[in-house]
Amino acid sequence: MAAGHAIFNRTCTACHGMDGGEGERAPALVGDRRFFRLSENAIFDTIKNGIPGTAMPALGLPDDDIWRIVVFIRAMRASASDADVSGNIQEGAEVFSGKGGCLKCHMLQGHGGTIGPDLSNIGAQVTLQHLREALTQPRPIPAGYQPVKVVTQSGETVEGIAKNEDGFSLQVLDFHGKLHLYDKNELRQVTHGTASLMPHNYDKVLAPAEYQDLVAMLAHQVTVKLHTKAEGEGEAGR
Repeated sequence: MAAGHAIFNRTCTACHGMDGGEGERAPALVGDRRFFRLSENAIFDTIKNGIPGTAMPALGLPDDDIWRIVVFIRAMRASASDADVSGNIQEGAEVFSGKGGCLKCHMLQGHGGTIGPDLSNIGAQVTLQHLREALTQPRPIPAGYQPVKVVTQSGETVEGIAKNEDGFSLQVLDFHGKLHLYDKNELRQVTHGTASLMPHNYDKVLAPAEYQDLVAMLAHQVTVKLHTKAEGEGEAGR
């Protein structure tokens, strides 16, 4: 993986970005759901032969170097549950429900809050890199989770998240889990928050071992496992 990382940054970043990110002339190869399920052979063939009719050329690299790039890309794309994550899962669950305060907002296996996304399958849905970044870096606000404060014409104030909104109506899930349905004519004021409610400093407020245990626990949360097309075909043939 390290060798493939180095080769990628040396040969592919004229179009793609560093470390598999988005470049000026080509998309991100890590974290982009369009490429999440491509098989190793498909990635190898693309690098070796290019894509006719597009700006993606055949790179002319030795096969061993191409396979090293494939290993890097697949490792960076693999779901968190596929990664070898060290840490104590049971201790991570205690951090999640206790010191981390995660259970107040997030549902996990049928228990918890609804202000944040359900994390019961998070290990199969995102990469380990994405999971770590969600805990340590500011992230865009997901659709359906934008903080909002409304004041009704009668003077009632409700704060929560905007679940659905159009030009005429607004649905607000308040911090107590109650859903409010409003016609916008009923509202005197609507104020949208610009920052996510999700904390992004868990690597600082938790001890290093607590943070690692939390990551390990979340990486193991799988209810529906995603498979590549090649893996699905292999299962069907057995």
